Amino acid sequence: MVTAIVLVQAERSRIPETAALLAQVRHVKEVYSVTGDWDIVAILKLPSYDDLDDVVTAHLRKLPGIVKTQTMLAFRAYSETALDEGFGIGLDG
Repeated sequence: MVTAIVLVQAERSRIPETAALLAQVRHVKEVYSVTGDWDIVAILKLPSYDDLDDVVTAHLRKLPGIVKTQTMLAFRAYSETALDEGFGIGLDG
């Protein structure tokens, strides 16, 4: 399984509609509107790297409202429990 994080710059007036369209694309599992330089973040779970090109190039970039994308591939996943323990370091007093 391949996990990809796609950062999306969208037309300002179309962010909600663009996010809703992104959420309907096959292999897109989560979509967030965010603050900062990017407007939307989409989390993709794909069976293989070959599917990544098809989803991002053939589908995401062609959606109305998308101006620019940047794709990152995840190397390793950390469990929520492990992350919570890491953020709690040094808080014992």
